[in-house]
Amino acid sequence: MSESPPSSLSQPVILGFDPGRQKCGLAIMGLDRVLYYQQVVAASGVIEEIATLRQKFPISMIVLGDQTASQGWKDTLSQLPDSPRIMLVDERYTTLEARDRYWQMYPPSGLAGLVPQSLRTIPRPIDDVVAILLIERYLNRLTGD
Repeated sequence: MSESPPSSLSQPVILGFDPGRQKCGLAIMGLDRVLYYQQVVAASGVIEEIATLRQKFPISMIVLGDQTASQGWKDTLSQLPDSPRIMLVDERYTTLEARDRYWQMYPPSGLAGLVPQSLRTIPRPIDDVVAILLIERYLNRLTGD
């Protein structure tokens, strides 16, 4: 999913960032929990992708997972021109949660729907789904949900 922002998007949005050494998950969500963008990006191209996203969306904050390679990514992101605020969020168990969320977002069709979820293979990396969960964890922390 790689959507364009609606032309009337005036509220700030949050960039979720699931850091990794080879690939990173990115997601953009509004404070109203509307999802505008999600993508898995090679780690080598993630800074360029973030620069492009910042031209399209009013990103006010980056929510960064606190595990794999997070300190190095935090240092790199803080050096961006006019860097948004960076918040670390606990990303423990997000990969397990992302597996369930993936099937909620993309239910299998046809006979694949008859296969128990625990036996299904997810056909692509789900780092972007983890990025969505990181934003939701941050927003839940703010609202006490």
